[in-house]
Formats: sequence, C-alpha cells, structure tokens
Amino acid sequence: MPTAKSAFEALTAAGLGFWTGVPDSLLKPLCAYVADHVPDNRHVIAANEGGAVAIAAGHYLGTGRPAAVYLQNSGLGNAMNPLVSLADPEVYGIPMVLIIGWRGEPGKHDEPQHLKQGGATIPMLDAIGLPHTVAPADDGAFAQAANEAVRRANSESRPVAVVVPKGTITDYAPTRAAPPDLPLSREAAVTRIAGAIQPNAVIVATTGKTSRELYEHRARNGHSTERDFLMVGSMGHASQIALGLALSDPKRPVWVLDGDGAVIMHMGSLSVIGEHAPENLRHVVLNNHVHDSVGGQPTPSERTDFAQVALAAGYVHAETASDEAGLVDAVERIADTPGPALLQVLVRPGARPDLGRPETSPGQNKDALMRWLEQ
Repeated sequence: MPTAKSAFEALTAAGLGFWTGVPDSLLKPLCAYVADHVPDNRHVIAANEGGAVAIAAGHYLGTGRPAAVYLQNSGLGNAMNPLVSLADPEVYGIPMVLIIGWRGEPGKHDEPQHLKQGGATIPMLDAIGLPHTVAPADDGAFAQAANEAVRRANSESRPVAVVVPKGTITDYAPTRAAPPDLPLSREAAVTRIAGAIQPNAVIVATTGKTSRELYEHRARNGHSTERDFLMVGSMGHASQIALGLALSDPKRPVWVLDGDGAVIMHMGSLSVIGEHAPENLRHVVLNNHVHDSVGGQPTPSERTDFAQVALAAGYVHAETASDEAGLVDAVERIADTPGPALLQVLVRPGARPDLGRPETSPGQNKDALMRWLEQ
C-alpha cells in the first residue's frame, strides 16, 4: 500500500513538480506530505478547485510542464467549468493530473452529503471525456498509474485524473508549527455566540466541525436544534444561505457561523451581501488560519483581515475579537447594530478528539427549521 512518501515520490518521478489544490480529508496524508516537502513557489493551496485548475494552467503556460491538482470529488463542481472551457483539448489543451479523493465511493459507508457525489464521480468524468484511472493500493502499480497519467496528459494535451479510494494512501504525521497562543477555541466561541444572540434568531453554521460543535452545544444543554441550519457539504456557501434567509424575513435576525477557508473559497459572496445590505444579517468568521476539518493545512487568512474586507465590500459594521471578554462585548454590539455586520473571531486550531456528529439527518434538520420558521 502506498505511503504518503512513496505516492508523492511516484508522482514526482512521473514528472509532476508543481502542486496545487484544495485539501481533502481522504487525501490528508498526501496533502500533509506535500505541505511539508514542497516549497511555496511550487505548492499553492488554492481558494477553490476551479482556481487550482487555473493555477495549473498558468504553470503549464510558463514552464511547459503539467501540474498536480489535488481535490476531493465534492470539488469537481467547482473545477468543471475551467476543465471543460479552459483545459480541455478542444479549447487550449492544458495537460495536468487531477488527484481526486473519492468520498462516497459506491458500496462504502460515508456521510450523506458524499453519497450522491460518490456515485456520480466516475460518470461526471466520463461525461466530459476526462480520462481517469482508479489508484491501485500497491506501490508498484500506483507508480505505473502515475506514469501513465502523466504520459497521457502530455501526449494528448489534456487533463487526466487519478481517482483515489479511501485508505489507498497510508497516514502521515505532518510537521506542524506551534498553534497561535490564543485564549479561545472555536468550540468556546460557538458556545458563547449561540448563548448570547437573540432568542428568535436563525443560525446557519458552516460545514465541518463548526456545525458539529453547535449541535453538541445544543445537545449538552438539552436545547433543540430547530433554529439551526447545520450545513453538510457545499463549502463556502453558508453566507449565501444566510442571505436568502435574511431577505425572506427582514424582521428575523440571521447569524452565520463561517470559517476562514470557507469564506476565502467564495469571497465574492461578501460583495453580494454588501450590495443587498440586509440589516438583519450578522456574519461571524471563526478564523483559525487553517482548513481544520480536513487536516489543518494553512489558509491565507493570516494575511487577510476579514473585517476590513467586509467594510470594503459594503458591510456597515465590522470588528475583530480574540478573547472571551472581547467576544461577549462584540456579540452584544453587533446584535444591536443594523447590519450587515461582520465579526472576525480569532481562534486557535483544533477540536476535541471525541467531537460527535448530529444524530439527525440533513432532511430532518431542514424540516425542523422550516416548521420553526412557520410558527
């Protein structure tokens, strides 16, 4: 079975010297190995999967060599447009190798948001005529598959995909920088916010551990989750769900608990919120500078002040909190301030190892929220 090191070396030996993509929990060992061993001028963690395809195209234009593009299969939707309208051999003909983590593979247990995409992954690649192979769970065969993918990408001037099933690449312990010495965990911030906002407010919680922490806070205190929309999948779209809710009833407060990686993935959403300017929308960005739910790979948020970006996009109020007292004061302030308002909360990365998952299905969560809104 390939290790992260042997898989990386096989792909490198095949001719892939530049890496870009969006981190994936299934590809976590390989993504972590790349982050530890490839310098920044040859590795870019992209804002979204379509951006990664474009970065790979730019690398090829500048060097004549294909790049490796890593992504979860859930990101194929983001990547589809530049794959067919930029990189396809009937347009510019840009060789690259997509390394796709196969969540929701048919016949394997996975979370509900991955099942439809898992079954559609191979048919989607077939539908756009993108050649693909399923990665073998053997070192020698994996190296052969890597060589063939690069050979075909170069000879046919096109993207080629290597689809990686769960467990194909064995684990790797990344070299991690010491986490920032911040007093707040994300879970503590979620708990404080949920307990302090208006009793008639809706909360939209972004996908991943933020939703799980909100759910556990409700369960721990015997509270219903009926006014919470607990997102699964659809990374980067929490603020636009919140915008739709806010516009549907301008008298009801709507809070969105977002993440730095999710906001960066579709940052244009801030401009759309600023343009429509719903006074009842409060946007909280829990910023820990990493893609925490898929392995802790860094985001560029350390250089991005989301409060300043929000003001530039048309939000009427924005500020930052980094400790409990500042958070409590800021939540009270923006609750009483006409929006749209943004609160950036600086939190340290990581989560409890025993963090659970919602026991309700996404459909049950939706139905409960809609019933609550009708009352």
